[in-house]
Amino acid sequence: MGTKFSAVLIALLSVGLTATPLSILWAAEGSNVEGSGFSLFDTESIKGFDENKVAKDPICDRSKRPMITKVEPDEAKPGDRVVIKGENFGTKECFHGVTFSAASGKKIDYKYVNESTIEAKVPDAKPGMTFVIVVAGGGSAQSKPLLIKSK
Repeated sequence: MGTKFSAVLIALLSVGLTATPLSILWAAEGSNVEGSGFSLFDTESIKGFDENKVAKDPICDRSKRPMITKVEPDEAKPGDRVVIKGENFGTKECFHGVTFSAASGKKIDYKYVNESTIEAKVPDAKPGMTFVIVVAGGGSAQSKPLLIKSK
């Protein structure tokens, strides 16, 4: 561990044991505390502002919760494609993904069509009932049960 880390650790312990503010202890160590930022970690702070980059960043509406209205077909085999219909899936940049409860943790191949339609490939999962879950900027939504048939 570096001396900077040791100094920060000692400072953190000292704050718990004394009434000395942490900023004074860091200032005594020689670090620039104003604005903190990355200066405490020997990393140069990001400087400047790029208006073009900010203008291109997506604006995700977190107030609109997604809702799944239908998954077609309601019975499918692993490898089949299902169409997920609903509302408030958001823009392509704000859509996070699709999961199936029977195959949690598996990466699901999906295609964003528009803010109300997603196509997803049924994962290789144990036959039985499963739920389709979409995750968008405004949260997640779960479908009615879908039957995964054996191959």
